[in-house]
Amino acid sequence: MAKKREITEYTIDPAAQKMIIRAESMGIGTAFSRADNMVPCNIGAAGMCCKQCGMGPCRLTKNGDVGVCGASMDTIQARNLTRSIAAGSAAHSDHGRDMAFTLKAVANHETEGYTIKDVAKLRQVASLNNIKVEGRSPDEIANELADLYISQFGQQRGVLVPTKRATKKRQELWRQTGVLPRGVDREVVEALHRTHIGDDQDYAHILDHAIRTSMADGWGGSMIATDISDILFGTPAPILGQANLGVLKTDMVNVVVHGHEPTLSEMIVAATQDPEIIEYAHAAGAKGIQLSGICCTANETLMRQGIPAAGNFLHQELSIMTGAVEAMVVDVQCIMQALVELASHFHTKIITTSPKVKITGATHIEFDEHHALTVAKNILKVAIDNYKNRGEIQIPDDKEDLIPGFSHEYINYMLGGSYRASFRPLNDAIMSGRIRGVAAIVGCNNPRSKQDYLHVKVVRELLKQDVLVVQTGCGAIASAKLGLMLGEAGLDQVGPGLREICETIGIPPVLHMGSCVDNTRILTVLTQMAEEGGLGDDIDQIPAVGLAPEWMSEKALAIATYCVASGAYVIFGGQSPIGGMPDRVKDSDHVLNYISEGWEKQFGGKLEFIPDPEEMIKASLAHIDKKRAALGLPAWDPTKFGKSGDSRMLELEALPLEQRREAIYG
Repeated sequence: MAKKREITEYTIDPAAQKMIIRAESMGIGTAFSRADNMVPCNIGAAGMCCKQCGMGPCRLTKNGDVGVCGASMDTIQARNLTRSIAAGSAAHSDHGRDMAFTLKAVANHETEGYTIKDVAKLRQVASLNNIKVEGRSPDEIANELADLYISQFGQQRGVLVPTKRATKKRQELWRQTGVLPRGVDREVVEALHRTHIGDDQDYAHILDHAIRTSMADGWGGSMIATDISDILFGTPAPILGQANLGVLKTDMVNVVVHGHEPTLSEMIVAATQDPEIIEYAHAAGAKGIQLSGICCTANETLMRQGIPAAGNFLHQELSIMTGAVEAMVVDVQCIMQALVELASHFHTKIITTSPKVKITGATHIEFDEHHALTVAKNILKVAIDNYKNRGEIQIPDDKEDLIPGFSHEYINYMLGGSYRASFRPLNDAIMSGRIRGVAAIVGCNNPRSKQDYLHVKVVRELLKQDVLVVQTGCGAIASAKLGLMLGEAGLDQVGPGLREICETIGIPPVLHMGSCVDNTRILTVLTQMAEEGGLGDDIDQIPAVGLAPEWMSEKALAIATYCVASGAYVIFGGQSPIGGMPDRVKDSDHVLNYISEGWEKQFGGKLEFIPDPEEMIKASLAHIDKKRAALGLPAWDPTKFGKSGDSRMLELEALPLEQRREAIYG
């Protein structure tokens, strides 16, 4: 058994600390205590165990070891990593498939409660795909777009249509290297086929197909999911929200939505505003219904509706520990089976809704888009009926305001306005050195590391170095809980150049860009920056880096790999899934070297695992500065721009005219 950590070693979040203390006082286990009790297998953790046939499992522990079939350590590690990437790609892309079917049903008026909320986005996406929009109704356009997107999943030949949104140079590179995805399902299936016993046995060849598989997600299923979510539910724009467990209410029915699919959560939002449901809650003795989110469902409802986020991945158990949650409504992905046992100590009902996900002991109310509003109301009535069963509650008072909703469309607009929307101001700020570079800090929580610590540590240190930060997923909620997503938040700790930009445009130094599936928005921003000019002609030339400090999901590996394929340097914290055991296996680094140096030679991007946050920050800044130098941009100089724009202008105005000119122009 591993050594038990102190409460402050579990998490930096005071709300989470209070709930963990409560759990321990009640003798209830959580993911944090289970992580202490579960010692991971070091062989499996290093990707050196193969259990893909009945002759094994084969555990490779020293130089020269091979499996029963003769599979080498390199082959086994490459197969294990590729299978994880395939699983992550399947999860996100299946989300996109469901969204495409929903769009089709909405266009044919077969659903209840849904409408096309962003016709402009519909027309834009249709035009990108050569679908005629002039003289056609939204339903006609949506019908044809849905058919096109549905076809991308089962397509056997050709190229996924969203890949043409990449730069021309990137598309040609993909063509030359043979990694353009043909169809989402085909690439996932081929990944599983190649890694079956007796198939692909060249680690580089296996890993290059992992690239192709991940691209079927990032430049396929996930991009499709984001497109359709915006079309159906509205393209996000800045909105006021709140985050952390303090958003729960003592005098209201608390319903927490958790998972990833916005079709469910958006309809529950609508149902909470129905007069019938409001009156039903009043009749039960509650003042109303307080809806909040966990994980990426939180991000979906937060950035479009301003629905508060109760927390990120590791808050799912802790929200129930408050004793104030009447129902936790879940769909797919990142849902702990432990919820049901935990909820048995309280009155909370765990309600599963997806035909793909059931949990033993949970209540199952299957969600159906064709009767969406009716099902949503029934779910809320179950929660309201449970309000009377509350016992002792303990809601932390910790919560923070934030401004989410920075879609790539809004970033484009905020930089130039309606008539001259452009990424030119952002590029110019990087070229001048006011902004040193850009970092996308994304990904999960992992109970084996201190919750939120790595996310926040990296964010804060990069902000001091004039690096603009964009975030999605659980990483975004980590920053939100500390108030880093407000315009005025932390600007005294932000580098002078970045602060000047934030004050001029009126944005936070950390931009919330959505859920984990919305990492495709970041690809779009980087592509548009490259096409704008001045920062090279492709993503691999931009001073930018991606980080997942607390990753734990196979989806994170898929996201990292499609970002590498797009030309990005990606750094993961925590345990490498193919780390090897250097004390016993000196030749266990071939696969690690290939996904770094090998992929960089082919695609200009690379994937590395760096557990130490200081080293992560150092590597990020070195990469950004290296890209600046390669572009011939001036070296970053924190003294060049002096104080923030507002205070500097006041000082300049107080100077005599000649001194003012000298200060400004030199």
